[in-house]
Amino acid sequence: MRSKIYECSVMHARFFPKAHRFVYRLFMMSVDLDELAEIDNRHRLLSIDRGNLFSLRQRDFLPLTEPIHNPATSAQSNHYGYLEEDRPSLKDRVIRYLTVYDVAVDDSARVELVTLPRMFGYRFNPVSFYYIRDSAGNLIAAIVEVTNTFHEMKPFLLTKVMLGPDGFEHRVNKNFYVSPFSDVNIDFNFRLRPSSDRLAVQIDDYEGERRNLATSISGPARPLTDGALAWFVFKYQLLTLRVIFLIHWHALRLWMKRVTWFGKKERAAEQTELYRPHPSIRDVQDPATPLSKAHQS
Repeated sequence: MRSKIYECSVMHARFFPKAHRFVYRLFMMSVDLDELAEIDNRHRLLSIDRGNLFSLRQRDFLPLTEPIHNPATSAQSNHYGYLEEDRPSLKDRVIRYLTVYDVAVDDSARVELVTLPRMFGYRFNPVSFYYIRDSAGNLIAAIVEVTNTFHEMKPFLLTKVMLGPDGFEHRVNKNFYVSPFSDVNIDFNFRLRPSSDRLAVQIDDYEGERRNLATSISGPARPLTDGALAWFVFKYQLLTLRVIFLIHWHALRLWMKRVTWFGKKERAAEQTELYRPHPSIRDVQDPATPLSKAHQS
């Protein structure tokens, strides 16, 4: 099997307007989407699309059958041609997403999903990464899927033109409410270093030439086995709950440092091209904002 586990160190370092840094450890699963049935059959502690100690549910990712929230339109829309009752596989949705954005890909492509699993059924997944390779193993594209604490989700596409000798690098306006301490209308800079034996990604927040925040996730690969998963129950206790707790705990510390707070509802018109919008922004419209492929350009 190509699927595996990454044991990772996660670092968040804020540089502006106040310095703040914290580090914690977790594990992420690297799942080949062609191996989902085999994973479900082989592992006692990990299931696909059903409950278990650890689980992955395809509906949690890249929800292209759902409408896209964009204040530029009079109603939520769907760019991808699915009907509400359609139930395409996650790999099918990845292929459709890439095809819409003119990435040459077909069903022979390999899709690697790097993500946090559900634990005891609870899901919180700040970021997932998709690495797409052709049948020869050459990288075609990557997708970074960012989720905030409101469970809103926004994918960002990195194409082959953004791929250099060291991996993908791409800077893009985020137009997404990730944190009350980061403005909506600043840039993400993604750096992804694909490797079979080590995960190495960095996501920075830039405001003009100033880097406000750096986030890195890195760590070695190890085999995906029930023994490893059993050990991780104790080593990474309440994994997803711990991540959400740390996010809120450090948000409280930033608030106590009097870091500028950006309200979500007040910036509703700038939150575009996202899925599962929170009620506070769902009905906000801005006819002056053009509909665009903001997460690609």
